[in-house]
Amino acid sequence: MDYRIKDIDRVIRNAIDVMEDSKYQIFEICESARKELGALGQELEQVYKETAETIDKVDRLELDFRRARIRLTEVSRDFVRYKEEDIKSAYEKATQIQLDLMVFREKEAYLKARRDDLQQRVKSVDLSIERAETISSQVNVVLEYLSGDLNQITRILESAKNRQVIGLKIILAQEEERKRISREIHDGPAQSLANLVLRTEIAERMLIKQEFRLVQDELIDLKSQVRMGLEEIRKIIFNLRPMALDDLGLVPTLRKYVQDFEEKAKIRTTFDTIGREIRLPSAMEAAIYRLVQEAFTNALKHASPSFVSLEITYQVQMVKIVIQDNGSGFHVDLVEARAHDNSSFGLIGMRERVELLEGRMEIESAINEGTKITIHIPINAEVGKE
Repeated sequence: MDYRIKDIDRVIRNAIDVMEDSKYQIFEICESARKELGALGQELEQVYKETAETIDKVDRLELDFRRARIRLTEVSRDFVRYKEEDIKSAYEKATQIQLDLMVFREKEAYLKARRDDLQQRVKSVDLSIERAETISSQVNVVLEYLSGDLNQITRILESAKNRQVIGLKIILAQEEERKRISREIHDGPAQSLANLVLRTEIAERMLIKQEFRLVQDELIDLKSQVRMGLEEIRKIIFNLRPMALDDLGLVPTLRKYVQDFEEKAKIRTTFDTIGREIRLPSAMEAAIYRLVQEAFTNALKHASPSFVSLEITYQVQMVKIVIQDNGSGFHVDLVEARAHDNSSFGLIGMRERVELLEGRMEIESAINEGTKITIHIPINAEVGKE
């Protein structure tokens, strides 16, 4: 057994070294992209300015050209009042203005194409930065796990009956979460931003035509859309990891979640705590929050309850979580068997998370008699003394 522990230790150390090196490389890529984004932003601002000036110049030249043509027609028709020199001068002036107009129209077209290209590059670089930051965050999480107690990791691996299955399910859960986040961003903020770009271009055309009243209405609507987009982004950020979890702790965050759940789902809920609340390790608080969130979501999706309750009991070396609903219920053995067969990450995912925390989970349910989930998670006594 010792040689297996040493092998695991060596593999993990090598993985940590590789990931540390990768983390710095990602950081350098991210910094380089930020510099490029800054340079592109400055260039785009200059192009915006030149485009506006060129559009104004084209408008003035078009007006001058119309006047020059009228003048040329007037001089050409009246041979009594105007001499040949006047006709020649009017013709040369009209021709010069026409040439200038052609040049500035070409410049306007070039600047608009350049503007569109820069906007696309800014979006692409911004997306690259976002992806790099996401990967960096994921690497940090993995490093945090790998840098923990190696003996504990060894015990988890030794107690697992099927390591490959657990690993695949963890990967599946990560991929599902990434798909969900991608879908939320695509359907929410990404669509809003695309619409904002289109509406901004409309407002820009209105400004050129000096339709100031319409521009004002458009800006009011744009401000409303920006606020809605910001609210969607805040919801996505909160779902990724509620900031209140770090700032306020587990109980206030869960209390807020339960209140929001009641308002959104129109299901009566209660939340009670027993014992003296203590701060737990950050990873443990996050895991408990996800367990409660999963239990409430499962009840909403599958049980159609009219009441859901949450009770947390703080003991000396144990945290007890009880989630209960009065929904349709189910046959526990049958559902867990199907969950294993279908690789579901519902109840089996909750049970595996609890086991990773060295806890245990009990499920009591029957048809038309609701469901009760009881979770016991041991805590280090030293944590409560901090």
